[in-house]
Amino acid sequence: MRLKFASYNIHKAVGTDGRRDADRIITVLREIDADVIALQEADLRIGDRASVLERAAIDDTPWKPVEVARRPRSLGWHGNAILVRRGIEVIEAEPVVLPMLEPRGAARADLLVEGVRMRVVGTHLDLSGLRRRDQIRSILDHVTCCGPGCPTVVMGDFNQWGVRSGAMGEFGSGWHLLDTGRSFPSRQPLAPLDRIVTSPEWTCHEKGVHHSARAAQASDHLPVVAELELLKF
Repeated sequence: MRLKFASYNIHKAVGTDGRRDADRIITVLREIDADVIALQEADLRIGDRASVLERAAIDDTPWKPVEVARRPRSLGWHGNAILVRRGIEVIEAEPVVLPMLEPRGAARADLLVEGVRMRVVGTHLDLSGLRRRDQIRSILDHVTCCGPGCPTVVMGDFNQWGVRSGAMGEFGSGWHLLDTGRSFPSRQPLAPLDRIVTSPEWTCHEKGVHHSARAAQASDHLPVVAELELLKF
């Protein structure tokens, strides 16, 4: 079984030209054509925290949103949303509360693909670095306790420069920290802020940053992608 995973901080659909344009984000998602997508900054931070991607626009794509929002007009939880290709069954899903100084959180979904249960977490970690370790530990505790063990992918904007240093060490030796490459800022990437981390059951065949002309303009982050194969479970 091979699946393509992607993580994308869409910066509330505000591009490098200062314009909010949700259609550009949808175009980049179509370019990526992943099976499972974690989005960060998918909702506005003020007011009713409405999604910057209209539901009608998502309905015209190959994906459906995982229901993790706690507000009627939101797509995600603290801006963290998950899209999955239509045909993938969502067994259960919920927002994950993280220790925070800033508004941060995560979204977790258990999926059923070809009869196999798998777990996906999308997150956006602390910018200051003061709570990143605590936040990763909270995610790992949640993954362990929320249901039966299964192949897991954690992805999002980790706000971490070092590939394996700092808070990333909290994952331990049992996790694969994929070096997808530099994703921020989008026009001239310098930092690998966006990450994909997998449990041992996954083998990675391809990984990288999606750096198209449209992606360089649509957000201040570039998407990161990985094609993963589940060999045995």
